[in-house]
Amino acid sequence: MLYTIPDYYRQFQCIAGDCEDTCCAGWQIVADEEALARYKKVKGSFKKELKAGVDYKEGTFRQNKEKRCYFLNEDNLCNMYTALGEKSLCKTCKRYPRHIEEYEGVREMTLSVSCPEVAKLLLQKKEPVKFLYHEDDREESWDDAFDPFLYSLLADARGVMIKILQDRTRSIELRTGMVLAIAHDLQIRILKNEIFDGESVLEKYETEKAKDYVKKQVEKLYSDEKKHRFYTFITETFKDQFRLERLRDDWEPYLLEVDQYLYGKGEEAYYEMRQKFQEWMMDHMSEMIVWKEQLLVYFLSTYFCGAVYDGHAYSKVQMAVVSVLLIEEILMAQWMKNEEVLYFEDVVNTVYRYSRELEHSDPNLNLMERMMSERVVPWFAKD
Repeated sequence: MLYTIPDYYRQFQCIAGDCEDTCCAGWQIVADEEALARYKKVKGSFKKELKAGVDYKEGTFRQNKEKRCYFLNEDNLCNMYTALGEKSLCKTCKRYPRHIEEYEGVREMTLSVSCPEVAKLLLQKKEPVKFLYHEDDREESWDDAFDPFLYSLLADARGVMIKILQDRTRSIELRTGMVLAIAHDLQIRILKNEIFDGESVLEKYETEKAKDYVKKQVEKLYSDEKKHRFYTFITETFKDQFRLERLRDDWEPYLLEVDQYLYGKGEEAYYEMRQKFQEWMMDHMSEMIVWKEQLLVYFLSTYFCGAVYDGHAYSKVQMAVVSVLLIEEILMAQWMKNEEVLYFEDVVNTVYRYSRELEHSDPNLNLMERMMSERVVPWFAKD
């Protein structure tokens, strides 16, 4: 088995009750069968608490009206942990914010930016993320439907795209356009079942001719004749967020407020505000470019190879790009709300809250990908 982790993986430390938020609220915690079996055997005074807090039929922990886990106390500490120790925790609680994606012979482990501390860790990282590898003799059986050739192509493509995203000699817009272009052409090969021709796509985008083509496409996006296209795309994409399942009750009112700040006065006012925001960011938070890179690499590294199971490579790259776009839009609204100033804490808050709404819900992840086929990201799209 080959294991991979990002180089900041072991730097994470949970700060428990000192955290600005809690990972035990806003989403349904599913307990594994081994943990449920252990809870049924517990004796003593905490047995009644387990009976009241665990839904054995559904295999989940019950929540109160505020969607907080039954075992989460007012100090944001776990009563189960206090009473029974760390070994009592289910796999979900033990692992979070660690996230695992598994493929044949490969286990990829990362940290979810839905945790405020992880978001801080990633956003404070100035150098490009590297991925560390470890291999052992462990073997696992897999369904014959798993396509090792498609996985190999996706893994190679992901490596190329991450290398492009981390090339800081080029603009972040061009890097974004490049990875979209690669995913676009790979998707055509996947749909035509021409997987073995996929390597030619990767070779193509190593050429200066291909890079120049994408650069021209990106430049068109910011031309006066194409600006309306981007405005239409971003406003409709933002409205799509209201189609997603709500995990936190305060998220939808916040999105409505953002919508008014950004789009309430129309397209011309939006672009005036966007220009002022970008100028302010370059003067006061130029590291925003690095944050975008880190987040794009995060979403791409976490989800792209999952296309081996559904064939949707392009939509996964689009989801990564759109997620970073939406985070930037929300930050622009926060900048307006703060009377044209932004703080690092605002960035962390936006990243982890957005991630929680998207990544803690499989229906949201699936719907987000489906919406990508309805509205193509304009960085690299046919006219």
